[in-house]
Amino acid sequence: QVQLVESGGGLVQAGGSLRLSCAASGSIVMIGTMGWYRQAPGKQRELVASITSYGITNYADSVKGRFTISRDNSKNSMPLQMNSLEPEDTAVYYCYANMKASPSEYFSDYWGQGTQVTVSS
Repeated sequence: QVQLVESGGGLVQAGGSLRLSCAASGSIVMIGTMGWYRQAPGKQRELVASITSYGITNYADSVKGRFTISRDNSKNSMPLQMNSLEPEDTAVYYCYANMKASPSEYFSDYWGQGTQVTVSS
């Protein structure tokens, strides 16, 4: 069974840093694009950052220059370094990956369970 597990959320003061981690496990043939989304109370889920299997990154304008996404293909993991955090970054952060679980399957979207990030002012 393929799954994504996030870790690293928590409570931090404005201006502080947190590092989220996402690890894919199970029978995985190939991983395409991975990314982080977030959802604040009363708001729609939004893309925070994504990274292709070739390392091409994309960031939401609101986090450019503050967040850094990376991936370790040998470990099927994807950290998100978050610096200069602001109260507006408070949300549940979800790990996402487009993965192929077996040679006979197509790529499918997988989601983690989410991790809470709270930034106090």
